[in-house]
Amino acid sequence: MKTRTLGNSNIEVSEIGLGTNYIGGHNFYDAVDEAAGIRIVKQAFELGINFFDTADIYGFGRSEELVGKALGSRKNEVFIATKGGITFAGIKRIGISNRPAYLRQALEASLRRLGRDYIDLYYIHKPDGQTPPEEAYGALLKFKAEGLIRAAGVSNFKLPDLKAALTAGPVDALQSRYNIFQREAEAEILPFCRENRISFIPWGPLAFGLLGGRYTPGLKLPENDWRHRTGLFGKEVFTDNLKVVERLSAFAQKRGVTVPQLAIRWLLHHREIGSVIAGAKHPAQVAQNIQAGGWELTADEITQISALIRPEN
Repeated sequence: MKTRTLGNSNIEVSEIGLGTNYIGGHNFYDAVDEAAGIRIVKQAFELGINFFDTADIYGFGRSEELVGKALGSRKNEVFIATKGGITFAGIKRIGISNRPAYLRQALEASLRRLGRDYIDLYYIHKPDGQTPPEEAYGALLKFKAEGLIRAAGVSNFKLPDLKAALTAGPVDALQSRYNIFQREAEAEILPFCRENRISFIPWGPLAFGLLGGRYTPGLKLPENDWRHRTGLFGKEVFTDNLKVVERLSAFAQKRGVTVPQLAIRWLLHHREIGSVIAGAKHPAQVAQNIQAGGWELTADEITQISALIRPEN
């Protein structure tokens, strides 16, 4: 597994990581299989993934507990990223807080759940719209100086907030939405990350299952399904998105890869990307995602893919 350097740190992360919002993520998915989640984490480690991404809000702490349990004595051999800043009590989400005192409280709770003395990469999950970004991010730099975290980042920060955070000190990573369909990061965020040596970690790299290649026009999501909020499954866009997936599928088949592997490799051709943290619900999906490593797309193939995504261009 190839690695990439995380931001301004000397940390090397596998270019394909594991996103763990399914692992114990009972607040995101129905009928979560915790035993399968543990197998997924172990499978990822055995296949060479050293980068595991979680958050305290995933399962209201349960994801962190299961990731720590699955890795066991190996948990200090890998790179674990987690996030704090979304407030909750028990299994009830309350709001968002970037106050330094709350971030310290959240970090300490994550350390306990993961069974670690430090976190490799700690993110502020979302801006709260009240705490100055430089004050909030400054708290993470204090945690770093104390040895509680090795690298610091922010998630879901727009460019003004990212610039403000940067005034407190170097930002190692920004995690935000980015996939073949949702490319708003390309205009300003990716160039800014490149200029400032900030690793960009995309969430939603497989477009919330759309790039898994298994959805059909007859798909009907449950009314309370979180995917309704992604902007990709509405009546006015879903059919067109499936047509794009169909074109990508034909291209991938000629290339000898799957659509998910193509989508992951497409992201990795951007050098600003530190790692693609693809999620999985089954160990077999991890094994398939791993196959996105070890090869490159040519410049001509990137051009062809762009034409498939936006044929009007």
